Amino acid sequence: MNLRAKLKRSQVLGFLASACMVALPAFGKTLQLPQNSAVPGGVLTFKLEGPAERVPVVTYDGHRAMVLRDNDHWTAVVGIPLSVQPGQMVVDIRNGDAAPEKREFEIKDKKYNVQRLKVAKKHVDVVEQDLTRVNSEKSRIQGALGTFTDVIPSSLRLVQPVPGPRSSSYGSRRFFNDQPRNPHTGMDIAAPLGTPIAAPADGRVLDEGDFFFNGNTVFIDHGQGLVTMYCHMSQIAVKPGQEVKAGEVIGKIGATGRVTGPHLHWGVTLNHTMVDPALFLEPEAAKAASAK
Repeated sequence: MNLRAKLKRSQVLGFLASACMVALPAFGKTLQLPQNSAVPGGVLTFKLEGPAERVPVVTYDGHRAMVLRDNDHWTAVVGIPLSVQPGQMVVDIRNGDAAPEKREFEIKDKKYNVQRLKVAKKHVDVVEQDLTRVNSEKSRIQGALGTFTDVIPSSLRLVQPVPGPRSSSYGSRRFFNDQPRNPHTGMDIAAPLGTPIAAPADGRVLDEGDFFFNGNTVFIDHGQGLVTMYCHMSQIAVKPGQEVKAGEVIGKIGATGRVTGPHLHWGVTLNHTMVDPALFLEPEAAKAASAK
């Protein structure tokens, strides 16, 4: 083998080695998982055996769930709907040519707070014209929240998008102008008008726009069914298709849509299910936010 051929072979081997090293973190490191909480609105994590080259497929209620390589095994990360009743929850698992498996998990009860709010009458007693708009927006919102890509999330420990106290927690049973409405499916963070909002992890902007209830809103895909939503913004600083890094400003705090004042409504979705964002924060940060 001449010198030129040896150099070329060395370069190719070096490139392949580098590529393998780049791929290893996604499939070989110990994952920092969200807090496991087997309650309505929580997150369920469990191990799956199998070779690294074949990804098991886990689904719940017809929606594909996150499955990541964690050292020598796979870990499933499944969002539990807030509407699930305490008792048995069944997850479907397919692993290559093996027979499909159904795995049962015990879901415990959790009591959420009751919250009573006063908002503009038009956001409670919705007129027909506005109702037409609301219904047309539903499919767009659900389409974004139901996104599943094979991208490996850069992190499952998210950073709170804006500093400030939690003004309303996930799961609160809500009454607007004394009328019952659906439970709260996100975390509200109080902050002054115009405060910058930062992406909590790397991702790609799926959609943005002005919605009747949510006001100015941004949706970010982080991969494997992990989608985050940011509502009531005064200003949107990103566009659909844009790649964002953790800490990058995506907009500013506002009071658009159905609100009582300036704040961020932050939503987190797994397998098309809105789950408690606090489970993705570092435990100390989650505890500090709820205590303010």
